[in-house]
Amino acid sequence: MMKTFADKIISFNKNISYKGGLPDKVSIMNPFKENREALRISSLFYKKFYDDHNKRHIIFGINPGRFGAGITGVPFTDTKRLLSECGIEFPGKSTHEPSATFVYEVINQYGGVKKFYNDFYIQSLCPLGFTITNAAGKEINYNYYDSNELTDCVYAFILANIKKQISFGISTNVCFLFGTGKNARFFKKINDEFHFFKKVIPLEHPRFIMQYKAKSKDIYLKKYIDAFSEANG
Repeated sequence: MMKTFADKIISFNKNISYKGGLPDKVSIMNPFKENREALRISSLFYKKFYDDHNKRHIIFGINPGRFGAGITGVPFTDTKRLLSECGIEFPGKSTHEPSATFVYEVINQYGGVKKFYNDFYIQSLCPLGFTITNAAGKEINYNYYDSNELTDCVYAFILANIKKQISFGISTNVCFLFGTGKNARFFKKINDEFHFFKKVIPLEHPRFIMQYKAKSKDIYLKKYIDAFSEANG
């Protein structure tokens, strides 16, 4: 029997691992290996919304953060949204992630979770996250582009995982990026070389909007909805 979109994602999550080097004080974050609930909960999510053979457009974030996908295994979905919007309970501590708040406002404006996830698949350019120990000895989120050394280390890993995910059944006429700065510049360079997608549309990152542009949030909600309507136009 042919694998569904959900089956392909779940298999991808089960098997994903990073075996390359890392700069000093940087650690890899793999929720599917480190958090026993992440694989189970994310699998429930994907079976609920992706258990079909439909083609979808991909949206690339940066890399998973500790309180969103780092906990739930689902990009831009914290435990609060997992329950309130997706109807999936997460045992343990409730987490709140500002990016998830904005993304689910977009999803609701688009027409709700069923409609949105029928049309889109959200992932991160680097599907595993990173943390770094800061000067105070605290572990904080770190992005793949925060140092040239880390970018060089994970470049082949990122490339391989873009190719794998396109094979799930991704439409290649247009893709979307969360992040108009370094994330967009990095991916556009890759896309210019490998021609994965005919068009790339960067959008301001949800965390940037919530942190710095909250008063103008409605402008960005409209921008997102207008951009996503282009995918199906």
